[in-house]
Amino acid sequence: MRPLLLLLVSFLLAPAFAQEGAPHGLRASALAAPDLSYPAGPSRLSIFSAPRMALYKPDGDGPFPALVLMHQCGGLRSRAGWQNMAILDWARAAVARGYVALVVDSLGPRNVDTVCMGPRNGVNFARGVRDALLAGAQLATLPYVDKDRIAVAGYSWGAMVTVLASSRRWAGALGDGFRFRAAGAFYPGCFTFKRAHAPDLEVVNPDIDRPLLVLVGGQDTETPAGDCIPRLERIQAAGAPVSVHLYPDATHCWDCKNLDGFSKVDARGSHVVYHYNEADTRDSEHRLFDFLAQAMPHG
Repeated sequence: MRPLLLLLVSFLLAPAFAQEGAPHGLRASALAAPDLSYPAGPSRLSIFSAPRMALYKPDGDGPFPALVLMHQCGGLRSRAGWQNMAILDWARAAVARGYVALVVDSLGPRNVDTVCMGPRNGVNFARGVRDALLAGAQLATLPYVDKDRIAVAGYSWGAMVTVLASSRRWAGALGDGFRFRAAGAFYPGCFTFKRAHAPDLEVVNPDIDRPLLVLVGGQDTETPAGDCIPRLERIQAAGAPVSVHLYPDATHCWDCKNLDGFSKVDARGSHVVYHYNEADTRDSEHRLFDFLAQAMPHG
């Protein structure tokens, strides 16, 4: 059944990427869905907060470093009532460490529940990259944000968006001149998307030119570490500013406390079980913010 499922996935994904190759094709693909409207002012982050598109900031005038947060393929909430509390936890961690945090919702405003099985309503990887870059550009307009210290962190689907946004070609085509200073990608899929009538689409590109930290799980059967590490090491050896860390016992979504024990069959036909790992979550938090501090030093 695996070849049939892979063929189905290729069929589902190909239309969304049919024009992606040249920069103008990337932009056309992104504009299959309209640009988002980002919050202009901060919201209060409390124990009663729910995950939504929102801007959070530390107390004070700044200027603060800033972090765009890009969600997994299930978005910030589901129609069944599930809420992505992990993204909210990352926003809390960012604010606690002195960052402005902008949580992006690429799905809800476009009436999309999930992109786990492929693009929906124009929400594809190019659209996600443009969402992230425009969110960063929005942060750069705020008086309490340090415009030279804006980064992005993404998770699963959002991690693939983050890796692509670190590519010179992708960012140049989709960012209207804005580039992130650094990026962190949690359990991305480092896939090659096979397309019948267009060149293959690579998530990991040799023109990555921004500091990129990639964190992967050794027990991840949805976006396997074995797909990522060789590709990342290859471009790292060629000079790309990429760092990778493997958590040997971690599954996909190791930071997703309210998905602990979740089981499914993914788009590639793999059986997937998520297990929350407190130790790896805390360690990955330290690694991310230590990496950002080094990549975006104050002053």
